[in-house]
Amino acid sequence: MTDLTTTVIDAHGGLDRYRAYRTATVAFRTGGGLWGLKGKSGILDSATVRVGLDPREQFASHSPFTAPDLRTSFTAQRVAVENDRGEVQAERLDPRASFAGHTLESQWDDLHLAYFAGYAMWTYLTSPFTFASPEFKTEELAPVTEGGATLRRLKVTFPDSIATHSKEQVFYFDEAGLLRRHDYTAEVLNAGPAAHYSFDYKEFGGIMVPTKRRVYPLGEDGAPIRDIELVTIDIDDVVFA
Repeated sequence: MTDLTTTVIDAHGGLDRYRAYRTATVAFRTGGGLWGLKGKSGILDSATVRVGLDPREQFASHSPFTAPDLRTSFTAQRVAVENDRGEVQAERLDPRASFAGHTLESQWDDLHLAYFAGYAMWTYLTSPFTFASPEFKTEELAPVTEGGATLRRLKVTFPDSIATHSKEQVFYFDEAGLLRRHDYTAEVLNAGPAAHYSFDYKEFGGIMVPTKRRVYPLGEDGAPIRDIELVTIDIDDVVFA
């Protein structure tokens, strides 16, 4: 790990505390223009997601999902929709392959949405703690100034076993070591790079969590286009267990 990796993990609660937990259950609300573009407006307006915190067993489940008694089951190799009894209603193996040829305007089915939402929320809720795993490679980049603040940057290379936006992503941290911006290209969208801002931190179970997130496309000059909100996430509660 780089020195910056250690600094930011400590700022978010520390690795020992994080590893004492197995799951995080998050009540959240989401919005933004992406869901309407994909024909999936309203499904995740208000939901709960439970994620596994062990990077060796990537898992997430959203509920309710399209109906009060349905939930998702996401891993890197499989995505499914199940009822409350665990009975599979729909299933897709190798879900990443189903996005081949997609553009930003391509319509999604429910399993596309379940896969995207699953890996995205897992990525957000487990960073930066996963960066301590030897399978993740980190490299500190030159700092940048944005909004009058100096932000230290960490380029993270994700292992092939993890489903996420793209193999290389860049995370920006403030002077306190908290995540403020996260740049990536969501490959399944085929829509170019985006900047994901995090703010309004609160402590849950000793872990610092941003309760508001906003995702904007990046223009050709590398600046965020702030009049286009692709995704918004507002977190109401987090329970680590």
